[in-house]
Amino acid sequence: MGNRNVVFVVDDDLGTLKGLKRLLREHGYDSIVFSSAEEFQNHGDFESACCVVLDIDLNNESGIALRHRLRAAGISLPVIYITANDCPAVRMAAIESGCIAYLTKPFRAKSLIEPIDKVAARAA
Repeated sequence: MGNRNVVFVVDDDLGTLKGLKRLLREHGYDSIVFSSAEEFQNHGDFESACCVVLDIDLNNESGIALRHRLRAAGISLPVIYITANDCPAVRMAAIESGCIAYLTKPFRAKSLIEPIDKVAARAA
């Protein structure tokens, strides 16, 4: 199981990355941020975090497709999806991919921190 105090964040919006990094730090979490699916996949050390906050609509990639590729490669890191473009089909695909939370931007800090706290407690 990963480090209970580290959260990966994958989003192509630099403002979102900065905001989430600050929010996580305020709640006692370190974060490693990635601005693309490719950058995240190339990181390689997926065991070094308790979970990943993953944007569904990345520039040239679907966060859900990335999740499926990681799972096919044997990487089962818990995922919290975030999206600005909520629709029933995307929500269903996200849930079916095995996420621990699905959040629509903008979301309350508590909505993000609660599932992270639960995963982090299991990683302890």
